[in-house]
Amino acid sequence: MIKSLIDGPLWYFSLAVFCIGVLWQLARIVFTAGKTDLSVARGSAGSGAWRNIFTRFLPRKEIAPQIGIQIVAGYMFHLGLFALLFFAAPHVLFLEEHILGFGWTAMPHWAFIVASQFAFLGLIILWLRRMLNSVGRLISTLDDHIAAILTFIVMLTGCFALLKGFSELRLLHRFTVELLLIYFPFSCLMHAFTFIPSRAFTGAWFGRRGIDA
Repeated sequence: MIKSLIDGPLWYFSLAVFCIGVLWQLARIVFTAGKTDLSVARGSAGSGAWRNIFTRFLPRKEIAPQIGIQIVAGYMFHLGLFALLFFAAPHVLFLEEHILGFGWTAMPHWAFIVASQFAFLGLIILWLRRMLNSVGRLISTLDDHIAAILTFIVMLTGCFALLKGFSELRLLHRFTVELLLIYFPFSCLMHAFTFIPSRAFTGAWFGRRGIDA
């Protein structure tokens, strides 16, 4: 009965909450009324937006030495997780059979091991820095910790699910993924969808005023 619930109604419910929640959050941002900018344009908002999107992938040289570990760990986690999500063989097969109807070449097992180690190590370093750094600890919220812990659990159960002959572990991973999908739209994890629009808006604002920031 539990298996039927997790593989059936709970999966469709969590997927619906995720899709509707993400679209609702994005629509709320797009359609939020803003003040009309009546100032005289001193630069291009478009070029400012594009410049800000791409230049923010690396920190400004003035602060890079202070946040070097955070930057490296952040890229380790995000790139590792991206590789696991879209190129791990079980995920490629799942996307082909249940969502997209087509697939692509999965990464080899050794690449999976490397990506998973990068993702785990990056996430742990980021969380430890949040806990041990006085400023990071001060500005962190309960949502930050829940998101980090839930993501770690999903990744850990995903590794356990690879053990053949233990269908219960696959079911546990599926259940934690569904919890993450439900939590995602209402948490800081939404930055996965909002970081580019946010950079573009900020860059356009500065670009229109001729500010190189």
